Amino acid sequence: MPKGRRERERGAAPRPPPLAEHILQAEAPRPSARNKRRGDPGGQVLDGGGYVDQKLSRRILEQARLQQDELEDEHGAVAPRLRTTVLGSRAAASDSEDEEWPSLTAQLEEEEEEEGAEAVLVSLEDEKAIEMFMNKNPPLRRTLADIIMEKITEKQSEVETAMSDISGRPMPQLNPRVLEVYKGVKEVLSKYRSGKLPKAFKIVPALSNWEQILYITEPETWTAAALYQATRIFSSNLKEKMAQRFYNLVLLPRVRDDIAEYKRLNFHLYMAVKKALFKPGAWFKGFLIPLCESGTCTLREAVIVGSIITKCSIPVLHSSAAMLKIAELEYNGASSIFLRLLIDKKYALPFRVVDALVFHFLSFRTDGRMLPVLWHQCLLTFAQRYKEDLSSEQKEALLELLRVHPHPQISAEVRRELLNSGSRDAEVVQPVLME
Repeated sequence: MPKGRRERERGAAPRPPPLAEHILQAEAPRPSARNKRRGDPGGQVLDGGGYVDQKLSRRILEQARLQQDELEDEHGAVAPRLRTTVLGSRAAASDSEDEEWPSLTAQLEEEEEEEGAEAVLVSLEDEKAIEMFMNKNPPLRRTLADIIMEKITEKQSEVETAMSDISGRPMPQLNPRVLEVYKGVKEVLSKYRSGKLPKAFKIVPALSNWEQILYITEPETWTAAALYQATRIFSSNLKEKMAQRFYNLVLLPRVRDDIAEYKRLNFHLYMAVKKALFKPGAWFKGFLIPLCESGTCTLREAVIVGSIITKCSIPVLHSSAAMLKIAELEYNGASSIFLRLLIDKKYALPFRVVDALVFHFLSFRTDGRMLPVLWHQCLLTFAQRYKEDLSSEQKEALLELLRVHPHPQISAEVRRELLNSGSRDAEVVQPVLME
């Protein structure tokens, strides 16, 4: 008789599996230590007794919601929701955005707070003081559509006249296929959130009639994310004069309208203005100086744009030219903010710019209005940074100005800075060594 099998004693080690099963188990993926610490993809947190961080909690809730949706779809409790992002459907876009990008919104909000684009708290007293120096009859703002229509009308009248004299035929218009393509680009940019842009839009800066093509896409209907991507493309590929027109006709009106509507600046628009400084000359000529020339720049707009000036590195030549131009413009409260922030960068300014700033302050000797605190702060910053670059006559004139427009706290500091410093026209007397 064959030997009977003995029952395995309790507590004995289990018999190892066959070789084939052992190989398959070795090739199977195993959970890593990181997953054990942070929890599995299903949202189950391991027993540890500790607190769950915010990111892990967000993932757990997201997975729980997805599992709930799957159960509802299987049992037919509710109609199945659309899972893909369809460009022509707003509901589909919102669903896919909520499901696929829950952490992106939180990340953008955190970066927005770090970048300083959050809502600016402005008191009513400051706004009233700035409104006293605003232009009561501002010039009409010209949009891209106005410029393009004028150019098209002029070009058509000129060329049609020349063509009629030669061949008697009118000027040919844009190809209908081109119009159809860029009308489709307009639909994409009006719903753009993230991802790649159409290739037809990327080649717009290389076209000779880029303004006309841009007018077809209707920039006022773009999303904020699309405008940021467009600013990146145009600031990198356009020349300085062309980039200046883009900033002035597209970026500046959109930024001002967004601040006026929401009392803050969208994160993507904030980054677009920051990215536009890639060409500082075009940024000053097409964005900042027209903002000051309008005479209607509010304190909120000045603070938001000024935060970008503070965080970005700007070449001294461009900043000097901008300070020279702003000092010669008609005064409004925003000018003091921009001048103070540029002065605080501690550039080695040419004497011509320093003299222009002095004349800017001295022009208020005959002004009977009560000057805002921003003006006194700008004068104090100027005295602190460039007191050694002033002549003795300029210092005397500024001291006389302080008697005309005094401030209880700031004027004493300005007077101390001017009196306890040297002058650029003072002769340096070297001691003579006695033999």
